[in-house]
Amino acid sequence: MTTTAVSGASTRARRVRVGLRHRPVRAIAAIDASTPAHRDRAVDGLRALALLAVPTGHWLLGGFTLDAHGALRNASPLSSVGHLAPLSWVLQMLGVFFLVGGYASVLSYRRSQERGLSRTAWLRGRMARLGRPVLGVTAVWGALIPVLYVLGVPATSLRTGSTLVIQPLWFVGVYALVTALTPYCVRAAGRLGAWSAVPLITTVAVVDLLRYGPYADAVPSWLSLLNILPGWLFAYQLGVCWGEKRLTRRHAQVLLVGGAVLFAALLLVFGYPASMVGVPGEPRTNSHPPSLLVLALGAAQSGAAILLRDRIARILRRPAVWAPVVVINLSAMTILCWHQTAMFTVATLGSLVRSPLGTIPGLTSAPDALPWIAARLLWLPVFALLLVVLARHTRRFEAPRHRGRRTVWPRAAAGVLAAGFAAFALGLVR
Repeated sequence: MTTTAVSGASTRARRVRVGLRHRPVRAIAAIDASTPAHRDRAVDGLRALALLAVPTGHWLLGGFTLDAHGALRNASPLSSVGHLAPLSWVLQMLGVFFLVGGYASVLSYRRSQERGLSRTAWLRGRMARLGRPVLGVTAVWGALIPVLYVLGVPATSLRTGSTLVIQPLWFVGVYALVTALTPYCVRAAGRLGAWSAVPLITTVAVVDLLRYGPYADAVPSWLSLLNILPGWLFAYQLGVCWGEKRLTRRHAQVLLVGGAVLFAALLLVFGYPASMVGVPGEPRTNSHPPSLLVLALGAAQSGAAILLRDRIARILRRPAVWAPVVVINLSAMTILCWHQTAMFTVATLGSLVRSPLGTIPGLTSAPDALPWIAARLLWLPVFALLLVVLARHTRRFEAPRHRGRRTVWPRAAAGVLAAGFAAFALGLVR
C-alpha cells in the first residue's frame, strides 16, 4: 500500500471518529433548537423522572427464584429484607406521574377546544396513544409464548413472564379512565379550585376506616375497590388544578407539609404497611387498591414537585440535560410496556446457564439478603441496555399511524394474539 493510500485511509478514519464525536452533539443541539419556547420543560422533566422510577423499582424490588425444574418464579427482596421498604417511598412516584398527567391533559384539552375539536375526538386521540403500545406488547407476547414453549422454556417461566408484563398494564387502564374524566375534572377545578381534590382523599379515608377500623370484620372485601378511582384521581385532579392555574405555591406548601405529616401518622400511629408496593405473603397492601398512605405520599410529592418547578426548568435549559428528557417522553409507553420483558429475557437466559453456584447472584438467586441487592444493581445496566434494543424495534407501536393506511387485518390479528396472551396470563388457558 502506498504512502498516499495510507494517508487517505488515516484521514477517512479520523473523519469518521470526528463525525461520531460530533453526531451526538448535533443531535442534542437539534433537539434543543426544535423545542418550542412555550414548552414546559419542568413538567416534561418530572414526567421523565416518574417514568424512570417504574422500571428502576421493578428491576430493583422484583426478583426470581428457580424451582426444582429450573423454572422462574417471582420473588421480592421485601419479603426477607423488610427494612428496604423506605426505598419504595422514593421509587413509588405514581403520584407525580398522575400530577403531570393531569397538567398535560388539561393543556391538551384546552388546545383541542381552541382548534374546534370535539371532546370525543380529543379523547379518541388520547386513548389511541395509550392503547397501541399495549396492543403491541401483548400481541408480540401472544405470538412468542408457543414458540418459546416449543424451544424449551418451561410453562411456569412463561406464566411468570406474563405476570410481569401485565403488572404495569393495570396502570394504563386506570390512567385511561382518569383521562376520560378530564372534562369533568376541569369543571370541578373551575368551580372549587384546589378544594376539588378534597372529596377524593376524604373518600379514600372513609373506605380505609371501614376496611381497617374496628368493624373491619363485618366489611366485605370488595369495598376496597371503591378506592381505585378516587385514589388515583386525586393527584390527577391536583394536576388539572395546576394546569388551570388554580393551584398556587401556598397550596403546594400545604400539600408538602400536610402530606408528610399524614404519611408519618399513618405509619407510626395507625400501623399502615411501610412498603408502597405489594409484598408477597403480606395480608395488606398499599397500592392495589391505593390506601390513604399512597395519597399522603402523592400529596407530599406533588407539593414538592410544584415548589421545585422553576429550579427544574432552569436545569433543563441545558441542552445536554434536556435531550434525554425528550427521548424518554417520546418513548414513555414503550418503556412502560417493555421494561419487564427486558428483565425477564435476561433472567430466562440466566436460568439456562449452568452456574458453579447453581444460581446467578442478583439474577436467578433468591432475593433474601442485602448482598442480593448489591448484585442486582450490577444487572440494572444490562436490563437497561436490552430495553434500549427492544425499544428500537417496538417504538413503532407508540408512533402515530399515518392516515389512510389500511390496518384492519393487522389490527385484527394483533387483537386475537393479545386476547390469547391475556387468557394465558390470567390462567384461563392451561
